[in-house]
Amino acid sequence: MFTTIFRSHLKTCCARKPHIYKNIACISKTRTLFTCEVHWKRRKTAEERKSPRMIEYSPKKKNVVNLDGGLVDVWRHMTVQDLSTSAKRSLDDIQEAMLFVKGIENLESTAQLDDLKIIQEIVKRLGGRIRVVGAPSDNANEDESIDRDVTPRPPAPPDLLKPRAPVVTVMGHVDHGKTTLLDSLRGANVASGEAGGITQHIGAFTVDLESGEKVTFLDTPGHAAFSSMRARGAVATDIIVLVIAAEDGVMAQTKEVISLAKDVNVPIIVAINKIDKPEADIEKTKQELMQMGLELEDHGGDVQVVPISALKGINLPLLAEAVSTQATLMGLKADYTGLVEGVVVESKTDPRRGKLSTAIVKRGTLRKGAVLVSGLAHARVRGLFDHNGKPLDQAEPGTPVEILGWRELPLAGDIIIEVESEKKASSVLRWRQQEAQKEKAELSLEEIRKKEEEHLAKYRAERDARRLAGWFRKRSGIRSKEITETDNGTARVSVIIKGDVHGSVEAILDVLETYTGNDKCRLDVVHYGVGNVSETDVELAKSFNAIIYAFAVEPPTKAPPGVSIRCCNIIYRLIDDLKEEISAKLPPLEVEEIVGEANVLQQFFITEGRKEIPVAGCRCTKGILKKSQKFRLLRDNEVLYDGSLESMRHLKNEVDTIKKDVECGLRLKDTKIVPQPSDVIVCYSTRTETQKTDWDPGF
Repeated sequence: MFTTIFRSHLKTCCARKPHIYKNIACISKTRTLFTCEVHWKRRKTAEERKSPRMIEYSPKKKNVVNLDGGLVDVWRHMTVQDLSTSAKRSLDDIQEAMLFVKGIENLESTAQLDDLKIIQEIVKRLGGRIRVVGAPSDNANEDESIDRDVTPRPPAPPDLLKPRAPVVTVMGHVDHGKTTLLDSLRGANVASGEAGGITQHIGAFTVDLESGEKVTFLDTPGHAAFSSMRARGAVATDIIVLVIAAEDGVMAQTKEVISLAKDVNVPIIVAINKIDKPEADIEKTKQELMQMGLELEDHGGDVQVVPISALKGINLPLLAEAVSTQATLMGLKADYTGLVEGVVVESKTDPRRGKLSTAIVKRGTLRKGAVLVSGLAHARVRGLFDHNGKPLDQAEPGTPVEILGWRELPLAGDIIIEVESEKKASSVLRWRQQEAQKEKAELSLEEIRKKEEEHLAKYRAERDARRLAGWFRKRSGIRSKEITETDNGTARVSVIIKGDVHGSVEAILDVLETYTGNDKCRLDVVHYGVGNVSETDVELAKSFNAIIYAFAVEPPTKAPPGVSIRCCNIIYRLIDDLKEEISAKLPPLEVEEIVGEANVLQQFFITEGRKEIPVAGCRCTKGILKKSQKFRLLRDNEVLYDGSLESMRHLKNEVDTIKKDVECGLRLKDTKIVPQPSDVIVCYSTRTETQKTDWDPGF
């Protein structure tokens, strides 16, 4: 019924198109429901049929006129891509405009446009005007990067060079008299005021010799922990005065100084100190120096050796003359004009004056108002001071000077370069910070890749294990959502380091890096810095339960409860205190102590009820056997039993102890263990001892 009605309706709709009806009729014989585009097409109204035919066009894309009044910078032999970039239009727009310009055959982005008229016609089609400019250089990006950073100037011409004061570094082993020697030269008494009698900072000062010459001296520490300070002193110096105690000879830090001098190619003058002591042996010291590869003047070499006594002032004029002679032979000169160049010797934060750095001027003349850049720090010089704290108007090459006015604290060892303005300094710092971030990102990327590789290896191993287990695999371990992050019970000591100068903080951190016992007790450096202990440091210590070590700085007036602030001014005492703190965190050790030994001579059994129980007939060979202690049964150095005794008898009597060379019967608690002749039974006791860290910082 429904099919008949639908067919009659379809005849009415498709009377004008018999071929469509014919096809549909064929289909309708097999399907009851169907449709077609004619059936669902909307019919036009009478008004629409009477109205003329309307043609609709899609809206055209509006041309976006280039900025700057439609001016486009062009040059001869530019590529299509260059024109697209200069016109700030897409490559498709450029190629579409080129279709309407005669004489263009290649539309590729790398095709060159040699004729300026063709380029003008293309720009005209785009609705712009051309401005002919010179072609940009290929090295524009390189020049731009070079201009963003500042580097030392090339060497000055010889006519601008003038003589300068030599920079002499006094180096040597700890307690060989370096600071005492400098005190005798400059008429001071610095050594008596040093904590622990050892130098822990680099000191820079100028000494006027009896000949009228000025010499800049650097005093470096001789302790093993300050190797980085000695390395900086060797790099920043012209001459090294190697101080050796006549009674000790060549020591560990003496060898280090000789190696540093050879690496940086700096001449050495040897001062054999403490010759006034009765145990002094000058010839032995010279022999040891020759074994280290130094060619002494006494044996035809060029290394001067001066025996002195810094405490009593013996032969100090000879040492000053040797320094002056060496400086004259080297012909030290510098450029006193132009932008300043120097090197940071030490930096610190003064609670009254702010951020200070001790530097040595290498080139130019430093004056107030100069804008300096050093690493990621910059300064407008507000004040210059000598080693006694007296103000200076200017600092010439070879002069040590304290610089006031740093916005950030420069790092010891960084190069100082003067720039024209603070705007230039800000540009340089931004560039250097970007480069530092790029390096950090590259390092982080490598770490991320390693983590990914580890994760993939772990995932593949687990996947292969699941595949081998098949369908009926057994679930083992804790479910993933039940796993909680724990520290595996490892003890932890957190510290915050605050020091008076950057070099001291650096030396402490270098020593802390030698710690290798993180598997037993972790050592975490939460924060470090230069200056007094601040409120931020105290808050960090509260959050991380950390110990604050204030090295030669003032602690806060009121220490808050729950925060440990420990003041120290000697580096090895700081390390000793930290070692005690780590040892206190370690769990106690269980130590065994052998009480006695016995040899099994015979095996026999006794009957208790219906069971046969083995008994070892023994003779005590060492010490004594105590029933209350633990016993261990050994057979061919293999432990078969470790526990307590059930019974100890001498003849038929139950006893508590057996002395040496006495026979006895021993019955173990485990009746399954059967002692045999030639076995060894060891009696031992256990006790707990506080564990101490095996950290050896090297001094």
